[in-house]
Amino acid sequence: MVSRLAGAALRAFLVIILIVTPSVLLPGTGSDGKQMVALVALFAGALTFTEYKTPYPGLVEFRDAPPFNRVRFLILFFTVFLLTVIEKAGVAPTTLSTLIHALGIVIGQALDFPYSPVRLAKLMLADGAPEAQQMAVATAAGMAYLISLVGMMAFVLVLKLQGWPQRVGGFNVWVNLPTFDPTASGDIVVRLERDARLNIALGFLLPFLIPAVVKIGASGFSPLTLSSPQTLIWTLTAWSFLPCSLFMRGIAMGKIAAMIREKRRIEGVEEGSEYLPA
Repeated sequence: MVSRLAGAALRAFLVIILIVTPSVLLPGTGSDGKQMVALVALFAGALTFTEYKTPYPGLVEFRDAPPFNRVRFLILFFTVFLLTVIEKAGVAPTTLSTLIHALGIVIGQALDFPYSPVRLAKLMLADGAPEAQQMAVATAAGMAYLISLVGMMAFVLVLKLQGWPQRVGGFNVWVNLPTFDPTASGDIVVRLERDARLNIALGFLLPFLIPAVVKIGASGFSPLTLSSPQTLIWTLTAWSFLPCSLFMRGIAMGKIAAMIREKRRIEGVEEGSEYLPA
């Protein structure tokens, strides 16, 4: 119990650090903005602590199946941190921020080719946006997208090396997939594989669909400018992290389906037998 509470408190603290990072590192944040960020950070920290202090299912998926959420948190943290450092280079440059900003420009230019996610991310800007603003978006989008790709490759490598989820103890579907009902009609393996394919497809398509949806949704409203550093950071973080998270969820669900198939094979349960629901 003490270990669970300590782990929940540590996770809550890390979530708070993640949320306040841009407002702490970037100069010029007003007092009202800092208060709002602090309120959001405290709420997110309290929610995280509540989720992880109990052994019962809640809102967070794969809560007791590391390293899924640990890898997701690292991807999110490095995205927010590096984009913040890049934005800091324009207002309060340091040696580190200048170096990372230069690296981000190179990455953004390398990934800014026709029909690429980075090129489409610039569609979220208003028509006639200045060249400097387009370059800032391309730089941040390129860095965020690269972090997501590296994070997904690291996630797949860790899963293979650790033999996830077999080596995390008994995998509790009720706790780790609270929104997935294993007792619903249909074979659980078929449903897991279907959901895995759907999540992977959405993860692939979202970087292309989000800019189009934002552009269409801005019709008749004030266009998105992304001129505020914090707006740019959080918008492009969400643009890169949500597809990455869906991709990882699809991969994880596919692994769980493969684990169940393997256990059925070992136990001598054949496909189409009475053991499996029709």
